[in-house]
Amino acid sequence: MSPSVHVTPLRHVSGTEAAAWHQVVAASSAHDLPGVPPPALRQVHAQLTKPALGSHRLSWLATGADGVPVAVAGLRLFTSPGQEHLAELELHVAPAHRRLGTGSLLLSAVVAACRTENRRSLIATSAADGPGASFGERRGFRRVLTLDHLMLHLEDEAGPRRLADAEHPGYRLAGWTGSVPDDLADAFAAAKDAMNDMPVGDLDYGRVTWDADRVRAMAQVIADRGDTLLTIAAVHDDGTMAGYTEILLPQGAPARAQQYDTAVVPAHRGRGLGLWVKAAMVRRLRAEHPGVVEIETDNADDNTHMLAVNTALGFRSYRRTGQFQLDVPTD
Repeated sequence: MSPSVHVTPLRHVSGTEAAAWHQVVAASSAHDLPGVPPPALRQVHAQLTKPALGSHRLSWLATGADGVPVAVAGLRLFTSPGQEHLAELELHVAPAHRRLGTGSLLLSAVVAACRTENRRSLIATSAADGPGASFGERRGFRRVLTLDHLMLHLEDEAGPRRLADAEHPGYRLAGWTGSVPDDLADAFAAAKDAMNDMPVGDLDYGRVTWDADRVRAMAQVIADRGDTLLTIAAVHDDGTMAGYTEILLPQGAPARAQQYDTAVVPAHRGRGLGLWVKAAMVRRLRAEHPGVVEIETDNADDNTHMLAVNTALGFRSYRRTGQFQLDVPTD
């Protein structure tokens, strides 16, 4: 590696450092993920300065001799009970500076931090057959899950509207923006636990227990970033929540929405509730956020039920990513 590369841990990220990070991520994403919009600068700044729920973050910036940013690495250290063993890596190297050892240098710093923090599993996501996958596999990461990314274009509203209007005796739809209403908080937390049986392949992800305080905290983290969280839920006549779907709208005026969780509680599966809540969300987006023209979601390859739901709604596959895991060496 060129001795002119300098790696700096970022303690309190400044606006200048966030801009440098964004410069690297935008260049890397444009090269590796053509057609996928890179994150906006304000999104990167929020990511670096406002920790995700149940975690804290370490970040590194690599610059050349001229001070130009050439690579970045971020490490999310999970802190929730059931996930204290886990860390998640984000690593980007500007295309013109690859194969010079900078990525390996940053990865060494990340692995050392994992050891210090007593993390046994380091996970990362990359384009399924892209340079990040090859880089990781050469350094001991193994592929543990493949995700199929799908896109729904919202030009045709008739199909989702028919599905959303279908009757489901014994259930009603509820919707909210941001934090869950107090009268549904406990039921929503119980439904969140349904995500714990989501197919995750061989990923050592652990298990998270949800309660009303945690679902409120999650919504607050998203609001603090400047993003908007929309939720539609199916509520049973007995007051329990049978299923729900969440959509994230990045701050600004996004054309593309991001699917967050969709889950149906085991006791209520097989009734078409997943398709119902997702169709109702499409109808809501068209009514309340007409500037949104597409939704991106992802499915694990072996999550055949949710893939069928998304296909029925009109989602179509457009790219694939792999999730990779490194068993952190202890010495």
